[in-house]
This record gives sequence, structure tokens and C-alpha cells, in this order.
Amino acid sequence: MTAAVPKGPGASKPAPRKPAWSGRFSDVPSDELLAFGASLPVDRRLWREDIDGSKAHARMLAKQGVLTYEEMRDVVRGLDGIAAEIQAGTFTWDNATEDVHMAIESALTARIGEAGARLHTGRSRNDQIATDERLYIKRRMRELATTLNTLRRTLIELAEQHVRTVLPGYTHLQKAQPINLAHYLLAYAQMFARDFGRVKAAHDAADVSPLGSAALAGTGYPLDREYAARELGFADVTINATDSVSDRDFLLDALYAASVCQVHLSRLSEEIILWSTEEFGFITLSDRYATGSSIMPQKKNPDFAELIRGKTGRVLGDLQALLVTLKGLPLAYNKDMQEDKEPVFDALDTLEACLRVMTAMLASATFNGDRMYKAATGGFMAATDLADYLVVKCGVPFRRAHEIVGGIVLTCERQGRTLQDLSVDELQGFYMGFGRDAERALVIDKVVEQRATPGGTAPKAVMRQLELTKEQFNEDEQEQALFF
Repeated sequence: MTAAVPKGPGASKPAPRKPAWSGRFSDVPSDELLAFGASLPVDRRLWREDIDGSKAHARMLAKQGVLTYEEMRDVVRGLDGIAAEIQAGTFTWDNATEDVHMAIESALTARIGEAGARLHTGRSRNDQIATDERLYIKRRMRELATTLNTLRRTLIELAEQHVRTVLPGYTHLQKAQPINLAHYLLAYAQMFARDFGRVKAAHDAADVSPLGSAALAGTGYPLDREYAARELGFADVTINATDSVSDRDFLLDALYAASVCQVHLSRLSEEIILWSTEEFGFITLSDRYATGSSIMPQKKNPDFAELIRGKTGRVLGDLQALLVTLKGLPLAYNKDMQEDKEPVFDALDTLEACLRVMTAMLASATFNGDRMYKAATGGFMAATDLADYLVVKCGVPFRRAHEIVGGIVLTCERQGRTLQDLSVDELQGFYMGFGRDAERALVIDKVVEQRATPGGTAPKAVMRQLELTKEQFNEDEQEQALFF
């Protein structure tokens, strides 16, 4: 007679699967705790890097005689099969495994037997995850550099079209001096050029292999770390095993690069948002990059520019989150470091998406040159040039010239007039030294042309900036092709 199977709250439960480290323990955490401690839902994104690292480690072990060549071939073939299934979406991730390393290793051992269990010889999950993350950062920095350069190219192309498009330049969000649109666009091109340098630096910071450091002290197996590093495309190997497994500076470098770039995108977004208002009217966004209101039929909202601006808080928060995670950790590896992946994944994904949206939004927008020029004729934007006229033509000290022109501006404000409305006779009422050629100092186009010093907004100066920016961009693209 078969015994009845007990049911209800007091029924016995199947024994949970034992973790790989359970040999030393008489009991294991509950399923709830294991789920709490598992990183697989997050770190499975590192499967490419984990498989590449394992293949390089297997080849190195075979070279050193730790694995046979037959075992190495079985390992590599098994890992290639797993990679193909993951790529195709047919691989079954075992949620009972803790992380991407154990998920892949368990699947490998189930497929090829004991050779799969030998793969972990001479390494720890500590150096394994550090290797995976460095490979991941290198790959993502290469991808970011490509996306970033697409935006830089778009800014350069737009600048070429607008060397003589005049608009107000602002300080304190008050009209300051007239500039041309190309000059403005090239300012952002310089920001993103510096971002490229930071992305490249983050790539290079990650380009050192920790594989073979094991848990924190190295290993007694005869590993060839340099060979494994070359197999993985690393430029060098780390020096100190304890530092190797506890170092996450390269992640901070990547997050810092992402944060600064996202801040630049946010600044550009803010100006697009302002410029697209009826009050400014400097830019018209493509309908593809705007949305409407559920209640106000007339609305055309720059939602995507606003989202880029809003997502900046996430990216900056991701950098802060990792800094706080690392700030109190003793050497070497600590479980806290499992929390390093989500902020990195989130920040890089967010930045990549924002770069793509910004590039397409700018390329499809219309810059309203007539509206810009009209705005540039208001706001007393030739005031500095009128003061310069007194300095150059009349020998007036600049501080005195500044005071004279300030009085002229005050009078015009009270009368509701612009500087261009004033006749020479009226100007002479403020200072007799004004000649008939003073009106020339008030012509907005001439004001722009006067700013011809290197880096200035005069068309000929801007053409030189364009030339230098293109050279800078071409050098960066060549560097990317050679070294990335």
C-alpha cells in the first residue's frame, strides 16, 4: 500500500538545489534569500563577455597543460553552442543559478560532462566578473564612440549650412552679442569632442586584464595571464591581484564620461526647448520629434528634448549610486559590488538612446534664420561695439566709453527705441566725438564680422573653426578605427 503524500502547511518540500559553494555548509539559504542574493536577472547581459573570457581561459589552461587539448576543444565547442542558443533566444536560463557565470558553467557541464567542471580551475568568480565587466566596458565605449561621432558629424554639417545665419548670443539668458548659428553649433561640437576623449579614456582604463588573479591572491596553477589577455584583446594585465578583483574605477570612469556627455545633451535640449517656443521661434522641430496635448489641440510639445533633459538625473544618479556603493568597502571583493552593474547598464543605455534621439532631432529640425536675425537686432546687442568705436576712433578709455553707451541704452529703453533708431546727431548729443561712420558700428552683420579673432564668431573665424573641428573629428575617427 502506497503511503499518502502529505499536503498542507506542514508538508515537506523538495530540497532546494545546492549552490556551487554549499560543500562547507550544513544548511543553505531559503529560496527567497537565494533569489534576493542572485544577480542573474541583471548580469546575464554579460553572457558574451563571460563566454569569451571562459574560452580564453580554457585555451590558456590547455596551453599550460592544466586541461588536455581534447577537454579544451569540448569546452570551446560547448560554449559556442550555448552562445548560439542565447543569441537565438532559445537558451533556458536556470533561475536556480546565482549569476551568469554559474548559469553558463552549469549548462556547459550538463552538456559536456567533467570537462565543464574543470573550466573553473585557476580562477574565481571574483576575477571572472572583473574580466567580464572590463570587456563589456570596452565594447560599450566603442559603441558609444560611434554614436557620439554621428552626432558630432551632424553638428558639423549643420554648421556648414549656417555660417552666415545670425542670432542673439546670450549670457545670463539675456541678449548679449550677436553670433552666427555655426559658431553656436560648433561650441557643442567642441563639448562632444571632449566627450569622445573621455569615452576613449574610459575604454583605455578598462583595457587591462584581471583574469588569473583568482579570488584575491593569485593561484598556484601555472597560469599564463599574458596569453589569456592577448586572447581577449587586452593591452596589458593588472599588477596586483587584490586590487584586480576589488577595482571598479574603470566603471566610475565610464559613468563619469556618460554623466558629462549627458549633461551636454541636457544643455542642448534646454536650448532647443526654449528656441522652439513661440516667444523665441528660432527652431521648428519635425512633427516626428514632438507630441501634442490630450486637451489643447494647438499644442506641439518638445517632449523628446524634455525627456533627454529629464533622463540626465538618472545618469548622474547612477554615478552617485556606484560611488556610494564603493566608498566604504575594505579589500578585496565584497557582495556589495554585485550592485555595480545596474547603474552602469542603465547609464550607458540611457546615454546611447539620448544620443540617437538628439542626432535625429537636430538633423530633421528647421532653423528659422529670419526670426533669429530679427531677434539679433533688438536688445541693444551692438552696445559693446559702440563703446569700442569710442575707444578706437576717439581714444576714450573703455570704462568711460562703457558709461557713455550705458547712458545711451538707458535713454533708448525709456523711449522704447533701439540703438539702430538713433541718428548720428542724437549720438553726438551724448558725446560729440561720434562721427558719421558711427552708424556702421550699429549694423548687426558688421558687428558679427568684427569678431574675427581666433575662436570668434566672424564668418572667416568660424570657417577656420570648421576646418579645425573637421580635422579634430577626422583624427578621432581614425583613432577609433585604429585603437578601438
